[in-house]
Amino acid sequence: MSLKTIIRLQKLQLDEKRRVLAELQNLGDRLRAEIERLKEEIAQEQATARENFAVSFTYANFAQAALERGRKLGESLAQVEVQISVATDQMAEAYQELKRYELAEEERIKREKHKLKRKEAEMLDETALIGFRRRQAEEEMYEKDQ
Repeated sequence: MSLKTIIRLQKLQLDEKRRVLAELQNLGDRLRAEIERLKEEIAQEQATARENFAVSFTYANFAQAALERGRKLGESLAQVEVQISVATDQMAEAYQELKRYELAEEERIKREKHKLKRKEAEMLDETALIGFRRRQAEEEMYEKDQ
């Protein structure tokens, strides 16, 4: 398998890891927003319970359910944050591996260019040497004729 193919595969893997990370970050953002909405809802219910004595009897049940929901959301958010951390590490590793392959490919291309330049220089040297020998032979022939 050539380095170009490996680089292409590595880029695909990196893109997939980025997509997974973005999805996890979006999920984390949605969970944080849901926690904030729940906090606002609790604050509104507390205010309503303070203002209306009849509602205060049902507030205890609401508060218990809201706290349980908040606990579950917090646990979910903590799990997602762990997954985000793992996904970030995996993406960083994939990026580093991609860079290694890209650098290896760049180095291979440099070596090929250097090798090609060296061959061109050898060909030019050989051409110049042949020309020199031809001129020298012609000069010797000219001197012999004189």
